[in-house]
Amino acid sequence: MPELNRGLMQEIKQNIVQAESVIITRPLAQASGFAAQIAAIGRKPEIFPMLEIRTLSDDTELKACLARLSDFAMVAFVSPNAVNVVFSYIQSWPQKVTIAVMGAGSRAALAAHGITDINARIISPTNPERTDSETLLDELDIAELKDRSVLIVRGETGRELLADALRSKSIAVVQVAAYCRVTPEFSVPRQQCLNDFLSQQNTWVVTSSEVLKTMLLWAGQIDLVGGVAKMQHQHILVPHARIAETAKILGFISITLTGSGDERLLVALQS
Repeated sequence: MPELNRGLMQEIKQNIVQAESVIITRPLAQASGFAAQIAAIGRKPEIFPMLEIRTLSDDTELKACLARLSDFAMVAFVSPNAVNVVFSYIQSWPQKVTIAVMGAGSRAALAAHGITDINARIISPTNPERTDSETLLDELDIAELKDRSVLIVRGETGRELLADALRSKSIAVVQVAAYCRVTPEFSVPRQQCLNDFLSQQNTWVVTSSEVLKTMLLWAGQIDLVGGVAKMQHQHILVPHARIAETAKILGFISITLTGSGDERLLVALQS
């Protein structure tokens, strides 16, 4: 059998890559726009939310905090969801209040509401591969915040590291929930989709450590021999080092750390 020439081999490899889907696991509201970007670079997106963002049943405390935004020296948003919820309540941002965010996604969410470095002071980690509470703390002027108040806007549950670290420096911290995170029902249609996805190698975009755990939980519940192992061998793209570390602990084999922001995820999908 004659050896295939290099050009033909490259074409076959490209066709195989294009046959693979890019599974978007983020909440539905954040998935559609990203799916369009994935399609624009020639990849096949599949929206498969494994996390839902829901409104609070009681937003009294959130409204009370937002009514006195100007009293805070800084407001820290833990996610794009936190940004979007807050700006659904307010019309403008008090210019003297510093904004702190974890990564490029939250910066993009702010920009969508007209808030940029031009009209607000925004602090975020400078290293796109380490976008978490630890690296945000390194960017803050703790002396400037001492004996003042900081508001942290987050989901109903979350890490306490940022709040605890600030309080240890004599900074008053108020934490308020803006939304809740819920794992979707693992319905029969979702089970069939997951079975189909695991029948071949795909690339999964995972932007939450919670989703990694759900991936393995669901893979163990479908009627597929070796479902968990098949999931662990799927290729996953993660934007944060902390998510990558969790993936390794959970036994995922093929992990690509892209750095924060959709642009970096798209570059990784093209490489």
